[in-house]
Amino acid sequence: MSAPGTTRRSGSGRHSGARLGRHPGKHPGKQRNRAFWFWTFVGPFVAGLALFTYVPLAWSVYLSLFDAHNTVSPTDFVGLGNYTAMLGDPAFRSSLVTFAVFTAFIVPATYALSLGLALAVNRLRFAQAFFRSVFFLPAACSYVVAAMVWKLSVFNGVRFGLANTVLGWFGAEPVAWLASTDPPWYWLVIVTVRLWLQAGFYMVLFLAGLQRVPVRLYEAAALDGARPGWQTFRHITFPALRATSVAVVLLLVVGAFQAFDEFYNLLSDSRGYPPYARPPLVYLYYTALGQGQDLGLGSAGAVILALIIAVVTVVQARVSGLGRKEE
Repeated sequence: MSAPGTTRRSGSGRHSGARLGRHPGKHPGKQRNRAFWFWTFVGPFVAGLALFTYVPLAWSVYLSLFDAHNTVSPTDFVGLGNYTAMLGDPAFRSSLVTFAVFTAFIVPATYALSLGLALAVNRLRFAQAFFRSVFFLPAACSYVVAAMVWKLSVFNGVRFGLANTVLGWFGAEPVAWLASTDPPWYWLVIVTVRLWLQAGFYMVLFLAGLQRVPVRLYEAAALDGARPGWQTFRHITFPALRATSVAVVLLLVVGAFQAFDEFYNLLSDSRGYPPYARPPLVYLYYTALGQGQDLGLGSAGAVILALIIAVVTVVQARVSGLGRKEE
């Protein structure tokens, strides 16, 4: 008799628990507590992102539709007039050509150098952490400081600069590296300083990709008679780095669009900025903050530049298959 009673009581307890809404694994108090701590830590970053990124972007789009000379609260609506004026400006189109030339130099050079450094460091049997830190260290240097060192010490236009001193050992005349436009030696200065600053960062990305390549692929290739070196790199290492390579090239292209510090600090002087080698951000800087302070025109140029970056990024990602599942 006691067994059925016990069964009824336990069954009743289960049914009463179900009626009261107590479900296994669901704890509203814990969920609320988890949500509270999530927004406690994430909330300030979301607020900062909205305040310092999305609000300025929206305000820039708003300013681009107005005649905003010397003001951030314009009233004269011009619609797409600023965009038409910007696209019709030869100086703006010339800045885009400067970007294209800079990209053609810096992207393949950085890619090749960073990949080569990653392959060399990855093969080291000792002191790998030391060399990885040494090559990465320039990435922590300020672009402004590096540009000034390049300008005043390495590629100084007088005979006391490091580059001209080395040329003097071979009997060559000093070169005005930043003032010479025929040939345009200033490209050598601009590209080398950016190359020195960012090659170590992308080397670390390639190192991470190399460490994800399964060792069994190399073992299987060795059993099949593949020779170590170029053959192994071409058929195993390089294809395995496809996703990393796509990400690196995307970051390099976007970074080339954003070039400002090295151009401005290398080429500008007390007389201002020369008419050559003026990338988009330098052109927009003088448009929006120069003597005219045409914030509407500068905002229109910034929006056009952002759209170009977005289109180039999407097209490049689609062509390279970024995000596509590996077969």
